[in-house]
Amino acid sequence: MPIPLIECVPNFSEARRPEIIKEIESAIDSVEGTVILDRHLDHDHNRTVITFVGPPIAVEEAAFLGISRAAELIDLDQHSGEHPRIGATDVVPFIPISGASMEECVEIARRLGQRVGEELHIPVYLYEAAATRPDRKNLENIRRGEYETLKEEIGKEPDREPDFGPQQLGSAGATVIGARPFLIAFNVYLATDDVSIANKIARAVRHSSGGLRFVKALGMLVDGQAQVSMNLTNFRKTPVARVVEMIRKEATRYGTSVDHSELVGLIPQDALEDAAIWYLQLDQFTQDQVLEKRLYSALQASPQTHAEQEPGTPVDQVFLDALAAATPTPGGGSAAAYAASMAAALILMVARLTIGRKKYADVEEIMHSIEKKAGQLRQELVQAVSNDASAFQAVMSAFRLPKETEVEKETRTDRIQAATLYAAEVPLDVASKSVELIKLAQQLILYGNINAISDAGSAAALAGAALNSAGLNVRINTPGLKDRVAASNLVKEIDYLENQGADLQAQIREQLYKRGGFSPE
Repeated sequence: MPIPLIECVPNFSEARRPEIIKEIESAIDSVEGTVILDRHLDHDHNRTVITFVGPPIAVEEAAFLGISRAAELIDLDQHSGEHPRIGATDVVPFIPISGASMEECVEIARRLGQRVGEELHIPVYLYEAAATRPDRKNLENIRRGEYETLKEEIGKEPDREPDFGPQQLGSAGATVIGARPFLIAFNVYLATDDVSIANKIARAVRHSSGGLRFVKALGMLVDGQAQVSMNLTNFRKTPVARVVEMIRKEATRYGTSVDHSELVGLIPQDALEDAAIWYLQLDQFTQDQVLEKRLYSALQASPQTHAEQEPGTPVDQVFLDALAAATPTPGGGSAAAYAASMAAALILMVARLTIGRKKYADVEEIMHSIEKKAGQLRQELVQAVSNDASAFQAVMSAFRLPKETEVEKETRTDRIQAATLYAAEVPLDVASKSVELIKLAQQLILYGNINAISDAGSAAALAGAALNSAGLNVRINTPGLKDRVAASNLVKEIDYLENQGADLQAQIREQLYKRGGFSPE
């Protein structure tokens, strides 16, 4: 039976100090079985959203550790940002993904709330499906007046009494914990700096003031632009496209337009397909018309996979020939992603050689979790092979832009800087994924099929090589960045990942000797 999976999406009141977020992420990531899928930092909101998944017990423990670390590192008395907040860890929702129910998520939320209140002495309010009072189902009601108002009213106003914890606020503020269905955090930027227009449009689209069902919205000023910040709580009943079109019409009323939009965190593929179908008016569309879905189905149904091909068949000869050619792309960054994807493939092999064996029945759930994560990483790293080449090509294209006039010079400089930053971010992401692969390989070395322990060790070695190679590609791009703060943060992040990888490799070497019986001589 597949392992039950629950998603947790804690929102932390910090984004301007990435080292703080790294500390919180490390606390979450320290719990075996949890996998961090995404993080979104917003400088103006001064808020970070981290998305992680795992089995119920692991997710509950990881959420507690994240809240605890945030309480140590974030002082709400020193915090400011566009987004409403009442705590260092502002809100912690649990969402059932597979093999889990909303009721289980409610139990987790209430258990965690009690523990946070008792052990960390942080006031906790329960919301959405976990709410103990009807007026607290809605997050906005709990967060009314933000941290500053709550600090004055808690312990004095009966309706501000927390569900758990003390009736007073410390520097970590209060935390809202609950259970809810999946929602899409989605922001639309307007082609104006008039935040009053964003407020009017937010009032028009949000359900609480007569707008669209399943839409929560606020108007804000972010990066000098008016923004309509939203949570879409049921994209099937109120599709994303419908929301965007209503905002577009409302913006026209006030003499402006939609400039662009952004996602905070993750979005279901179905939501994007729904939007594409709506805009393209594909009335006769069916799911099997999507190339990738048809391809994956065909590969899964095929009796002969790549692993079953005849011996001697060339493996990705086209890529290797391109790598060997006297051209700048693909280069070391693409090779790093390729090496990491091979590590992911080896991890999949060892996990699958462990699953279904009676001898390893007690680690079956762990193996399924590893298999799922490694499969996801493998797909992302295969894409990173081409992403890295495209990133470097974008840098070269930017350098070829005209520079005759002042406007052309400014445009060229901006393009070069944006392309260079992206060329550093792609290998940084590969480095981060390589560390994740090393961790998965370590689990296999400790618990996987002993007959494949050398393959697990090989996966760790390949991932380590990918990490080091990706690190070089991060570092070669940072000197060209005029934004020295961004450059410094990139170097700090790759330093952190390389140190983490080195520590893991040292552990793995000893673990291989011990469990595999390898001679250190």
